[in-house]
Amino acid sequence: MNIYLGLVHHPIKNKLGELVTTSVTNLDIHDISRSCRTFGVKNFFIITPFKAQQELVDSILDHWEKDKAATYNPDRQDALSITKCVETIDSAVDSIFESEGIKPLIVATGANFVSYDGDVSQLTKMLEIGNMPCFLLFGTGWGLHQLALEKADFKLSPISSNNTDDYNHLSVRSAVAIYLDRLSGNKI
Repeated sequence: MNIYLGLVHHPIKNKLGELVTTSVTNLDIHDISRSCRTFGVKNFFIITPFKAQQELVDSILDHWEKDKAATYNPDRQDALSITKCVETIDSAVDSIFESEGIKPLIVATGANFVSYDGDVSQLTKMLEIGNMPCFLLFGTGWGLHQLALEKADFKLSPISSNNTDDYNHLSVRSAVAIYLDRLSGNKI
């Protein structure tokens, strides 16, 4: 499967549903890069409009590419080699189009989706029939803002469990790993 992944830091909702920009975290960069590399994601895009955050990401990536860290932990360097920082969702889509020659199917994820277009098996069938790349968007903060959702071609059903009290607040790192595992064809 031809998958790209975006971790969106803007446009994001806060707990009041307002438009905000969240901060990039070092842990997300490393852990999501490792999951992406493990499951064959072509590129992992960290999406933030703030120059200081972009410089932070670039600094972390440079550290693992050029410094002694690359020799110390080549697996980490390998995982981070697919990671890019871009300013907007549209910038990432343009990059995918440039690589693939076709616009990707933009897929939004969210733990709090009340309505959605389908589950992983339905998405997989769509991608196989359309023979197109998939760009999975994950939100930070309290989830993707409506401005991000409007860009989506498909809203993926939330990850659910048998928990009887409906608690559903996974870390984005965990959600990424679960969705990638399911998209790879692994069954629970």
